Amino acid sequence: MMILRYFLPFIVLLLSRCESSLSGKVLVLPGEYSHWQNMRAIVEELVDRNHNVTVLVHTASPTVKRSQQERFEYMVFKVNMEQEDAQHLWQSFIAAWMSYDSTMFQKVSLYWNVLSGFMIYVKEVCYGILNEQLITLLKESHYDVIFYDPMMPCSDLLAETLGVPHVVSLRLTLAYYYERMCGQMPAPPSYVPAVASQAHLTDHMDFTERLENMLLYIAHTAIFRLQSMFMFDRHYTKIMGRPTTLCDTVGKADIWLIRSYWDFEYPRPFLPNFKFVGGLHCKPAKPLPKAMEEFVQSSGVDGIVVFSLGSMVKNLTKERANTIASALGQIPQKVLWRYSGEKPDTLTPNTRMYDWIPQNDLLGHPKTKAFITHGGTNGLYEAIYHGVPMVGLPLFVDQPDNMNHMRTKGAAVILDFNKMETKDLKEALTNVIYNQSYKENIMKLSRIHHDQPMKPLDQAVFWIEFVMRNKGAKHLRVEAHNLTWCQYHCLDVAAFLLSITALVMFIFVKTCSWIFLKCLRKTTTKNKKE
Repeated sequence: MMILRYFLPFIVLLLSRCESSLSGKVLVLPGEYSHWQNMRAIVEELVDRNHNVTVLVHTASPTVKRSQQERFEYMVFKVNMEQEDAQHLWQSFIAAWMSYDSTMFQKVSLYWNVLSGFMIYVKEVCYGILNEQLITLLKESHYDVIFYDPMMPCSDLLAETLGVPHVVSLRLTLAYYYERMCGQMPAPPSYVPAVASQAHLTDHMDFTERLENMLLYIAHTAIFRLQSMFMFDRHYTKIMGRPTTLCDTVGKADIWLIRSYWDFEYPRPFLPNFKFVGGLHCKPAKPLPKAMEEFVQSSGVDGIVVFSLGSMVKNLTKERANTIASALGQIPQKVLWRYSGEKPDTLTPNTRMYDWIPQNDLLGHPKTKAFITHGGTNGLYEAIYHGVPMVGLPLFVDQPDNMNHMRTKGAAVILDFNKMETKDLKEALTNVIYNQSYKENIMKLSRIHHDQPMKPLDQAVFWIEFVMRNKGAKHLRVEAHNLTWCQYHCLDVAAFLLSITALVMFIFVKTCSWIFLKCLRKTTTKNKKE
């Protein structure tokens, strides 16, 4: 008892010091919609591991519910834009992508208006987030790491201003540009397909496809450079007071958490500070609400189909909704459809509509036979995690490319959302449900996903903690960031070697010419003498 009395305080002190040494201060700058849902899983895990997490969000954020009581802290900064205006901006973005029946002039006008709106949005958020008072407050908080999504404008610039190590989280069409042009990720166009709006390229390309891929690389590079120049670079330069570009700041990230994995990606080279953590938000299925479970069980041996177009698409045209509902009514399965729009005229009793569904839990239900999806990364990974084959109705951004990966791997059928007829959707569902190859292929991907040395969420948190422990991870950052385009491709070396070769060839030719002329003169002189 005497030993315990003297040593107990010492043991408590050691344990408390150990606990405090493992905790850190994390500043999170979230994206919107599914991006925040994905980051939130990491935030929750960081809180579980005793870290102090602050989520920095602006007043116009349409999806980060900052008024809710959470285990982490929200810090809100004001921007000169209303929440309704930001929401309308994102809805206009969706409408621009889905305006299939518009004329070319109308599409150009719509895209221009959306782009102009985003330029205003970027400017307002940048000025709000780089407010002197906010920066002073953040500096006084002494954060160990900044965890951000580039969807939050100027999040990279804030990390640069604060001088804090930062980890970036992304998986979007823009990620392709960020990875290649800002992150220096190698992307040989001979077998790494570019992201295109009508995705059909894979890592197996013939000459014509490689030609197309190269042209896409050139076009995408030009578009990204111009977009960065007009939407970001001039604001960055003005704010920093020196020439600064988007890639200058994004490229300084210590760790890149890429929300995909080799169950989804085509094999390709990657860098030591790129970590693939796709599916980190996926979890084993939980029991469904009672009424929903009863509906699912009523499907009998036929099972159910889960249908969702994500959190951004809330309404469809009446014609599209009726086409879809009619097709769903012609299959024997029960259908759970996440849709908050007007009830279609062709809706049948086997289909129920919900404003929200527990998608992960439904996909993990043993009665689920197929998943109709727009191809968002979160839903796609939940389908891989639970082994559910898909019918893809990709709409915009990276969704066509995502679904093309799944089709290439034999786990999905893709339909053109704007052109499909009732019979097309019915045939696709019948094919995916009753053709066992789709189930076998998605189960293969599911096994690959689960067969990892560390769970994706654990890996994501590990690398954030790694950055905190080591005050950054610049030792994993390649020297390519400090090279010019000419130096990276060794064009200066090639020019030097070509110059040397040309000089040697010139000297050789001149020497041979001189020897030949000298010999010729001697022969001529000798002949004259004779």
